Amino acid sequence: MNRQNAKDAKKEGKNCLGKVYLVGAGPGDPGLMTLKGKGLLECADVVIYDALVSPAILEMINPQAERINAGKRRGRHSLMQEETTQLMIEKAQEHAIIVRLKGGDPFVFGRGGEEMEELLLAGVSVEVVPGITSGIAAPAYTGIPLTHRLYSSSVTFVTGHETAGKYRPTVNWSAIAHGSETIVIYMGIHNLAYITEELIKAGLSLETPIALVRWGTRPDQEELIGELGTIVEQVEQSGFEAPAIMVIGSVVNMHKILSGYRPL
Repeated sequence: MNRQNAKDAKKEGKNCLGKVYLVGAGPGDPGLMTLKGKGLLECADVVIYDALVSPAILEMINPQAERINAGKRRGRHSLMQEETTQLMIEKAQEHAIIVRLKGGDPFVFGRGGEEMEELLLAGVSVEVVPGITSGIAAPAYTGIPLTHRLYSSSVTFVTGHETAGKYRPTVNWSAIAHGSETIVIYMGIHNLAYITEELIKAGLSLETPIALVRWGTRPDQEELIGELGTIVEQVEQSGFEAPAIMVIGSVVNMHKILSGYRPL
């Protein structure tokens, strides 16, 4: 249903619901926003966006659209998850095009699956518009290929920030350590000491290369390259902070060769 059809139906007194689009905003560089996502932002009636959506992406939003910050950062929640979902349901009863704008990809550690399920249960039409996830983009902009014929033929993506009440209490870091040659960890900076300790206990060498990338693909991107055994000390000394992606494995060594490249 487009916006005009929805408005016409409301004038006729019909019970009408708009459509919610779960749109991935990508990692931050506006050039990495999908054409479909950009088009939806330009015609949206309401945009409910997360904290990690970059200012450059927010500038794409229809000037007449209602903007709602539903951002969640450690210790600072604009809206609780249940409130955000209920808000989308309510806005779908009033408007034709509602965009739920999420950093990265909605279905990669973005709770998009949870939101889509609740919306469908409420009878709201939903469409997912994938985005480029930071776990792929941030290493690329740092000169770190996640796979390489000489170093890595497999990649594991894992969250470093676990929510209470999950389907299982903890990540099996021992299995993660030996599951693939490259490990990409989202939201793990605050648990860095615990994660590195668990990976070392599982058998990874203290000299295993690790890279931390903060605000990947943005103009203010920061990088910290080190080894598993000393990275916690490096973070403390440098004051490196979240949000950041972690990459662990031999592919990090490619940073020395490829880091001179930066996308325009």
